[in-house]
Amino acid sequence: MKYEFTQEDLTEIEKIKAKYPDVKAATLPALWVAQNRFGHVNDDVQKLVASTLDLPDAHVHGVANFYTQYYKEEKGKFVLDVCTCLSCQLCGGYDILEHAEKKLGIKSGETTEDGMFTLNEVECLGACGYAPMLQVTNDKYVNNLTPEKVDKLIEDLKSGKTLEHEQIEMPLRKVK
Repeated sequence: MKYEFTQEDLTEIEKIKAKYPDVKAATLPALWVAQNRFGHVNDDVQKLVASTLDLPDAHVHGVANFYTQYYKEEKGKFVLDVCTCLSCQLCGGYDILEHAEKKLGIKSGETTEDGMFTLNEVECLGACGYAPMLQVTNDKYVNNLTPEKVDKLIEDLKSGKTLEHEQIEMPLRKVK
């Protein structure tokens, strides 16, 4: 498949480049433009970004591969990243992952046949106080998960409902 940016994408990338004295600094936002356009930044898309920015392929490849938020292969419409790091693990993160696998009929790292969901086990997403939790497609966090909450999330996403930002109070620290 041949990848090409639209004129709109190229205009956006030019605006991004204009913000920085060195074009290398535009690599991350240009990769986001690419991921938003193609849904991933595989090797061919990384080369397109490199040529568009007039940078070495190796630079863009190194940046894209350092950050897990850039998808290096095609993913489902919704990517569910289930945190299984220590806090989430202690609060049932693996149980949530296993429940999501059964609900979706796939294993971690796989995409449903309809291309709707990709399920991943990920390292810390930085929300330990709300464990267990997951992230939906590099965006919204869903916290304090239960199997019922996972079921509702999947059904809501299937039906096209927009996820609302989940407002959770911070635990208060008691002062002695």
